[in-house]
Formats: sequence, C-alpha cells, structure tokens
Amino acid sequence: MHPAATALWRDVQRIRSKAPLVHNITNYVVMNFTANALLAAGASPVMAHAVDEVEDMVGIASALVINIGTLSQPWVESMHVALRAAKRRGIPIVLDPVGSGATRYRTETVQSLLLAASPTVIRGNASEIRSLVHAERATRGVDSAHDTEDALDAARTLARQHGCVVSVSGAVDMIVSADEVIRVSNGAPIMPKITGMGCAASALTGAFTAVNDSPLQAAAHAMALNGIAGEMAAEQSRGPGTFHGAFIDSLYLIDEGDIERRLRVNEA
Repeated sequence: MHPAATALWRDVQRIRSKAPLVHNITNYVVMNFTANALLAAGASPVMAHAVDEVEDMVGIASALVINIGTLSQPWVESMHVALRAAKRRGIPIVLDPVGSGATRYRTETVQSLLLAASPTVIRGNASEIRSLVHAERATRGVDSAHDTEDALDAARTLARQHGCVVSVSGAVDMIVSADEVIRVSNGAPIMPKITGMGCAASALTGAFTAVNDSPLQAAAHAMALNGIAGEMAAEQSRGPGTFHGAFIDSLYLIDEGDIERRLRVNEA
C-alpha cells in the first residue's frame, strides 16, 4: 500500500475509533449536511452557537470549526468567545471564510477572527483565500472566481503570517504550509453543484486535526477523503439530489481498498 494511502487510512481508523467531538459554529444552510458527514466519517459533531454555551462546549471538544457562511452579529460574538477558549485550551481551530471578498462585512469579520486567534487551518476556495491578502472583490457570492493555483502566493503569505496551514479547494485541492505544498486531485465535477461540499470539507478537517498532530497532513487527508467519497458518490448518483445521500453513504462505507485505488496526491 502506498505510504500516503496508508497514512490516510490510519487517520480514518483513528476517527472511527476515537469519535472526536468536533464543535461547529457554522451556517444554518449546511448544519444537517455537515453533521451527517461528520457522523458518517466516524466523528461526533455538535452545532452550538449560543454565546452562553460556546465556551463550555469548547471545553469538552477535540476541535473547533468556525464557518462564517450565514453571518450575524450575535454569531460573530460567539465565534470570538469560542476562538479565545480554544486558544486557551490549545485545541485545533479550523476557519472557513465562506464568501470572504464578496462583502466588506464578511472580509472584515474574517480579519477580526484571525486577530482573535491564529487558526490551525484556514480552508476556503481560491477567491476567499486571496481576499484575505489582496484588496479585491472577486468572489461570486460564495463561489470562487479563481483557480487554486491563483491563490498559491496568498496561501503562503497567510501560512507564514499566522503559522498555520491553508487548504485551498478546487478542481485540484492545494494544501499549503510556509514551506510545503500538497496537491490532492480527487473529486468529481458534480461536487460544486451541491450546497455545503466545502463546508463538509472544513468540518472533516476539524475531525482530522483532532487525531493527527500534523496540520498539513490532517488537512490533506480531509480533502482526500472528501474527494474520494465524492468520486464514489458520483458513480452511484443520477444528479445532485441523489449525490447528496450517496456522499454520506460513501463516507460511511469507504474502506482501505477504496483509498488505495483512488488516492491521487502530489507532495512537494
């Protein structure tokens, strides 16, 4: 078995055996989908955004995932409280800057969250990642107007500034640290047609960071699992509607052989 496939399968088994609690402050468009994706992968999801309980929830979580998809001021306050609590505890933090660059409010909110606590992983599409470095508005709502390679320099800048890993999703996913790049080529063309695929990838990244001390490897494994499950689902589904359920099933059923046959990764 290829070493990269062995490492991914080992992390999948860790998630399934340890069922890490992943605390999500995410958007209400995708709560059900991302919770089911985490459950299917073997993790334990909790969706808690009330400012009165987020600190306590972080206190028992193995990872925190912040997703700004449907922003409101009370939720932003909760995100700050949760980030500070996660920073004190030293648990992994995944930040998904959904739609950053589309509006000033979104971009400024992400910048304020980055000041509150440097994340372990920033995961977004190319336009979202670029918006955190360049003064540009190139995001189409929450969709990217750039290819992943267009965000390489911005990803490296963010990685160096915040001492984190930057995971850029696209036709080829690019996982970037200050001095390394991993490219994952798994996935299916239908995946951008389903709401919440990127959000599920961020939630899965939280699960992998909970069981792997290498943020770079954890982020790459999350994107690979997301992409392989997407390939498997695409082969079984007739369109976006049936893909949704097939993707959850694929996360649940994926085995060592699926990973060995399908994994396409390039490390540099």
